Amino acid sequence: MLAISVNAFSQTDLQLGVAHTNILDTYLSPEEYTGVEFRFVATTQKNREQLTHLFQHEASFANVENRAGNATELAGMYRFRYGLLTPLTLSVPNLTLRVGAQAAANIGFLYNLRNSNNPAQGRAGVQIGPAALADYSFRVFNLPLALHYQASVPTFGLMFSPNYGQSYYEIFARGNYDHNIVPTTIIATPSLRHALSLSFPIARRTFTIGYLGDYDQYKVNNLKYHNYTHAILLGITLSR
Repeated sequence: MLAISVNAFSQTDLQLGVAHTNILDTYLSPEEYTGVEFRFVATTQKNREQLTHLFQHEASFANVENRAGNATELAGMYRFRYGLLTPLTLSVPNLTLRVGAQAAANIGFLYNLRNSNNPAQGRAGVQIGPAALADYSFRVFNLPLALHYQASVPTFGLMFSPNYGQSYYEIFARGNYDHNIVPTTIIATPSLRHALSLSFPIARRTFTIGYLGDYDQYKVNNLKYHNYTHAILLGITLSR
């Protein structure tokens, strides 16, 4: 995904990013929390017989505060994504467009340091939806460069969520199930992840710099959640 040659058979990229993030979770607080997030993304793209297999591991950690600055939340998340895409025939030179579907699984937490009752919220879910990947190669002063864009929209899935007013003690200690495994659609979870990056060679290595916008939100069990992240990513291609 992030290399000068868009026709590479196989390549792996590592990226580190710093982001501004905005988090709301009404199970823990009616307030929005903002702060800094750090993110690591490892992506492997394999092209085989007109099909592109995309494997992605992503880990993030955020430290956010409310508007008054008197409460802090810590958030962590791990995501795994697998995409299967096929190229489209285009008449634009040096442009490759691939479209298909992507499945994703995530697990994470949100911890409110001020809360004594229900201080933490767990996250887990699986989703599937359409995805697209575009690569455009060009030269500037004979320097080979490439632009890469990817986007995915989760459409259907399952997620874990406590119900409104339900404690984790009721769920796990007393075994009181209350619609805690929730089927989701794009209506309940209108989310988008997209990234734009530029790759360039330095000393026989390929480096990338880019932007990641990750807009994750849902409304289930009378609870609202969102995590809006804008990140700057720096990366390197280790193999192709």
